[in-house]
Amino acid sequence: MTAGGKLDTSILDAAGPRRGGALFGLHNQQLSESLAEFRLPAWRIRQLETALYSQRVTTLDSITTWSKDLREQAAAAGFRVGLPEIVETFRSVDGTERYLIACADGQTVETVWMPEGDGAEDDDSAPEPDDGNAPAGRTWTRAAICVSSQIGCAVNCQFCLTAKLGILRNLTTGEIAGQVAAVLNRHQAQPGRDRINLVFMGMGEPFLNYDAFMEAVRLLAGPMGIPESRMTVSTSGILPGILRFADEPVRPHLALSLNAPNDTIREGIMPVTRKWPIADVIEAARKVPLRPHERVTFEYVLLGGINDQPQHADEVIRLVRRANFPAKINLIAWNPGPGVPFAMPDPQSVDAFQQRLRAAGIPAFIRRPRGRDIYAACGQLKKTTIGR
Repeated sequence: MTAGGKLDTSILDAAGPRRGGALFGLHNQQLSESLAEFRLPAWRIRQLETALYSQRVTTLDSITTWSKDLREQAAAAGFRVGLPEIVETFRSVDGTERYLIACADGQTVETVWMPEGDGAEDDDSAPEPDDGNAPAGRTWTRAAICVSSQIGCAVNCQFCLTAKLGILRNLTTGEIAGQVAAVLNRHQAQPGRDRINLVFMGMGEPFLNYDAFMEAVRLLAGPMGIPESRMTVSTSGILPGILRFADEPVRPHLALSLNAPNDTIREGIMPVTRKWPIADVIEAARKVPLRPHERVTFEYVLLGGINDQPQHADEVIRLVRRANFPAKINLIAWNPGPGVPFAMPDPQSVDAFQQRLRAAGIPAFIRRPRGRDIYAACGQLKKTTIGR
C-alpha cells in the first residue's frame, strides 16, 4: 500500500520478468530471462512452458520433466507457478458455475463456466468429434468460459452491476490466462480434445488493459492450445484499442457492445459514448481485417421501455446497413441486479425485436441468460457472495 492507502500495483502491472515470483503468465523469452541464473538450455525452458501451459501444473514439484534438484533450486530462489486459485464456487440450476478467483494480493475476480455455451448461435456450431477420451461421467459436449480482464470496471455502463465496483486495478497477463487454466483444471477439460470457447466479457474493459489482455491471448492461442477462432473479445467501444486490435496478427473475434440504436440513448446508458460516438466506433471496427466467413458481433442489451421498441429495431437495421461489413447481432435481455434501476423487457418484445431484424436480412440471435440465479449472467458480475 502507498502512504495514502492506495493499492500499489507497480509490481503487479510490471510487464517484464523479475527474479522470483510467479512463472505463469511469462512467455518463453521472459521465462528464459527470469531463470537466467540457472543457465538453462532452451529445451529446459520448453519443458517448463509445456508444464505451465499445456499440463497446467499448480506447483513446481509437479514439473516432472525437471530434476528434483532443479525444482528445489527454483523454489529456493523464490519462484512459484502462481496459478490463480478458485476460492469460492456458486452453481446455478442450469449448470453454470461462477467462481471467485483469488489473486496474489488478496483481491478476487470473477470467472464463469457455461456448459453447452450461452445459446447464441455462431458460425462454428458443429460439435467436436468424440474421440472416446473424455473423462467418464462428463455431462457436457462443449463449454464457454467468460473471462475478466480487470477487477471492476471504469466504463460505468449504467445497466451493469460491475460498474458499481468502479475500477480497482488491471489484471496481469497471468491472472487473465490463469482464470482459464484454473477452470480447465476444475473440469478436466483439454483444448484440442474438448470444444472450449473463451469470451472476454467478464469484469472490466479488455481494451483498457490492452497489453496484458493481448499477451494473455497469445499465451492462450499458443502454448495453451486454444485457437483464436474460439475466442471473442467484447469492447464498449474504446476506439484506440480497436485500432490497435486491427493490426494484431493473432486476435479473437470482435464484439461491439452497442446496446442502443443512436448516440442519444447510448450516452444515457453508456457514458463512454460522449468520447467515442457510435459512428466513430464503427469506422474503427471497419479497419479490422475479417477472416473468411467472419463477422463482427453487435451485442445489444434490451432494456425494458428504453431501447426495445420496434422503432429502435428499425434504427439498428439502418445502423448495421451503414456499417457495411459482415455482422450479426446478439440480443441479450437485461439481467437484473440490486441497485440497478432498469426493467427487464417482456419476452414478446425480445422476440419481436429479433424477428424485425431477421426480416431485414440481419442475422440476429437471442442469448439465453445463464446463471442468473447466482449473479453469473451478463452484466451481473460484482464479486457477489450469495446472501450478502
